Amino acid sequence: MSGSSVLFDAPGPRARRISLILSLIGLVLIAGLVAWVVVILAAPRTSGGIVVPGMFSPTRWDIFTDPQVWSFIGQGVLGTLRAAAVAAVGAIVLGIALSLMRSSTIAWVRIPTAVFIEFFRGMPVLLMMLFILLVASTGAFWAVVIALILYNGTLIGEALRAGLAALPRGQREAALSVGMREFQSKILVEFPQAFRQMLPIIVAQLVVLLKDTSLGYIVGYNELIRTTMNNLASFYGNRYLFSLFVVTLVIYLAINLSLSWFARWLSRRTASGGTRAKKGRGGEDVDPDQAIMLAQASAAARTSGRTGGAL
Repeated sequence: MSGSSVLFDAPGPRARRISLILSLIGLVLIAGLVAWVVVILAAPRTSGGIVVPGMFSPTRWDIFTDPQVWSFIGQGVLGTLRAAAVAAVGAIVLGIALSLMRSSTIAWVRIPTAVFIEFFRGMPVLLMMLFILLVASTGAFWAVVIALILYNGTLIGEALRAGLAALPRGQREAALSVGMREFQSKILVEFPQAFRQMLPIIVAQLVVLLKDTSLGYIVGYNELIRTTMNNLASFYGNRYLFSLFVVTLVIYLAINLSLSWFARWLSRRTASGGTRAKKGRGGEDVDPDQAIMLAQASAAARTSGRTGGAL
């Protein structure tokens, strides 16, 4: 038996026992830390000679029995989702355009696009929001949306360009061999494959985009955090800051974890080529891209045959 096979062999009983003990110790430490934090938060405290109830006291959570509070929170959630949806569509469109321009063979198209991408990749999103709001006077909503489109569009564009560069050269050569031009090959053959491969990365970047909508708090856009931690907290007082923080955190976690789960599911699905594959006549799987190329090749052959017959 070689040394490498011994090195990478399955762990033995002693290694598994040590791993189990370390895992149990870690769980006990985490549970102890969580219990300590809960006890500290639940304990009453004295502020200015007045006893203040703990963070889990019902008097700190009674506002959530009012339907108007949840209606106000719902408006903040809709504001966050609306800004994220508009910015996501714009970022994907901009990313597609930048990826095609950045991978162009024409220097006067490729070089300015590279400068544009590097400039906005290095620009802080909050600074862009403030600049757009103060200089262009677009209003808080469009300041948030345009800044998110510019920043995330450049990142998505670079991801798609990397997907195009990672494709085998045979894809382009096969497209050129059936009579396509380079731009047709990039649009019809190469780009759909690159987009499908980079789709999990794009979705993950859209999760980051959704999180960055919280920066709209600074420019005065009524997204979720501004609605709860500023408007509601100012109306009801600092007594409810912790409860409003917890509700805001739970809502953000629910949205972001759902998108992250979708990104992981999409990554597994695209990595395996999808679960619903078309079957050929013999029952074998057929690649849709390969089928399109074969159809174009046969069409080109029939065209050349008719031309040769006419001559």
